[in-house]
Amino acid sequence: MKQVLPGIWQWSWFSEEKQIDFNGLFLNVGEHRVLIDPPLLTAEASTLIRRQGGVDYIIVTNRDHLREAATFQAEFRCQVQVPEADLAQMDIKPSKTFKDGELLPGGIWVVQLKDQKSPGESALFIQQGKGVLIVGDALIGKPPGALSLLPSEKYKDPQAAKEGLRRLLKYNFDSILVGDGASIIFGAKQAVEQVLQG
Repeated sequence: MKQVLPGIWQWSWFSEEKQIDFNGLFLNVGEHRVLIDPPLLTAEASTLIRRQGGVDYIIVTNRDHLREAATFQAEFRCQVQVPEADLAQMDIKPSKTFKDGELLPGGIWVVQLKDQKSPGESALFIQQGKGVLIVGDALIGKPPGALSLLPSEKYKDPQAAKEGLRRLLKYNFDSILVGDGASIIFGAKQAVEQVLQG
């Protein structure tokens, strides 16, 4: 587990099947400690989280990023929040669902994205430093230092999916923390612009 930004740590679990890192985030923001899209925790990551005081909330960005959320919900006795539009396709009883424009604990804004792999796909925006954007499956960090869309067969309409991502450019951010692949800490907005031009 490594600290990527002030109050934000990332850990990874390599998926042999997908040949990419699945990333989880631990945020210690304000009075809240939040996990986002958590994969399996290493012993080191678990120790760090416990030292910080445990977990208050788990936020899941889409139906396919539940990962270990139910396990950690039981372990840390915390709340789980998921996209309302994906709830019917998720095998979990969340404490709360969220929709576009909501402010979640820790000053995390929900940015729901249209025409993505799942109807509830949501990016999360934090106004910290030069701005931090967190994405689940909206964009993947592949190759390292750049971003890409999922394979076209994952979308009903790949062009509409790309158009749906243009909304991200309305936000001011320098970092993008991805659920899959390599995150970009500096210059992320330019990387988003590049993938949407292609």
